[in-house]
Amino acid sequence: MPRSPDDCPASATFDVVSPATGKLVHKCGVATQEDAKAAVAAASRALPAWRDITPSKRRDYLLKAAEIMERRRDELAGYLLDSIGATQAWADLNIDGAVDQIKDIAGRVSSLCGAVPSLADPSLGAMVLKEPFGVVFSMAPWNAPYILGVRSVLQPIAAGNTTVFKGSELSPAAFWAITSCFQEAGVPDGVINFLSTDPAHAAEVTSCLIAHPEVRKVNFTGSTAVGRIIGRLCGENLKPVVLELGGKAPAIVWEDANLDLAAEQCVLGAFLFSGQICMSTERILVHKKVSAEFQKKLAGMIEAIFPSKEDAPVLINTGAVDKVKKLLDNAVSKGASVVAGDFNATETSKTRLRPVVISKVTPEMDIYQTESFGPSVSLFEIETEEEALRIANDTEYGQSSSVFTEDLRTGLRFARGIESGAVHINNMTVHDEANLPHGGGKNSGYGRFNTTLGLNEWSKSKTVTWRS
Repeated sequence: MPRSPDDCPASATFDVVSPATGKLVHKCGVATQEDAKAAVAAASRALPAWRDITPSKRRDYLLKAAEIMERRRDELAGYLLDSIGATQAWADLNIDGAVDQIKDIAGRVSSLCGAVPSLADPSLGAMVLKEPFGVVFSMAPWNAPYILGVRSVLQPIAAGNTTVFKGSELSPAAFWAITSCFQEAGVPDGVINFLSTDPAHAAEVTSCLIAHPEVRKVNFTGSTAVGRIIGRLCGENLKPVVLELGGKAPAIVWEDANLDLAAEQCVLGAFLFSGQICMSTERILVHKKVSAEFQKKLAGMIEAIFPSKEDAPVLINTGAVDKVKKLLDNAVSKGASVVAGDFNATETSKTRLRPVVISKVTPEMDIYQTESFGPSVSLFEIETEEEALRIANDTEYGQSSSVFTEDLRTGLRFARGIESGAVHINNMTVHDEANLPHGGGKNSGYGRFNTTLGLNEWSKSKTVTWRS
């Protein structure tokens, strides 16, 4: 993969292979615990100067990084096409989202401020200051590297922290590119320290960084299973953490819904980037009165978007395909029906799988609770609002959701009742942009990214009082 003059040489490498072509994309260095400690040391050295620069100077660095990322668009897109089998549209969406985030947060840097409260004793004065935590350990996943990777370092450094940035081994070039764009913008050495490692060393490197006494806060986006481990390690080391984890997003299609719109948005929500998004639609709850018509429109929309084997979505690896097929096979063996698609069909490669819709799903089936993270969605028929909310909320997750109705009052009632971090009325469950807070509840994590809420996650308060 590309290197800069400041890269530290690695003693070993691992292969990054394209899931779309099966070909070797590049080799990436294997970071060790010693590399992790060196990254923390670099971040600690850079902290005093970075913490003390003016907000306007920090803003200018960020805006310059956004400009560079836009200029290097073709290069950045190539890393996603090669390493994760992304389409050009998905790569463009990632880059656009990342650039928007940087610009938005740059405009909010100067909004971080404390307070001057009045105290009970008039002879006392007080200030509440806002300060950065220090060194932040940030981890980002492979599926949306620019959006998720940028936000994992952007908001901490905007608040005056420095970072150690660990990217997934499945798309390391994209994370290197993020760091490179900020460095090219003039962000001082040590403010962002990127490392990646292979699965064999990931646990020990991660544990080492969380336990490191100079790491003050942790930031993880990824699966709920790994998030539990990260949360436990942070608890043991008394480190605050922001977690953005998995999802099982429901979409409610009410009896008065625009069915053409609902079918289009449910297909996009379920199958965009092969369903490999934490906000992907995994359950469609359709009113019994319109279920038959909706299913026809849903099947037609799938056929229109994925008409042939060549259009079958690419998943990150064969293991991801096998997981989805296993979940579907388990459901069918217990009485579920396939409404659209054929998960046993032979595709052009073992990393591809065309969309599958199943119905008659019950809680006894593994797919009822398990996040498939692939191109499958379960269809449920409902008749009452209470039934819709019961099924929508009958999950450990609480990331995103959708409601389709022509009555805004109905949509808002559902929005109040659904237990998720976001509810999108007449839009797909996949929706994340810079000027909206992002994050879930329940086992989808806690804390928020984006906007001033996200920025405030990375500053702590200090109370100062004095007697006049």
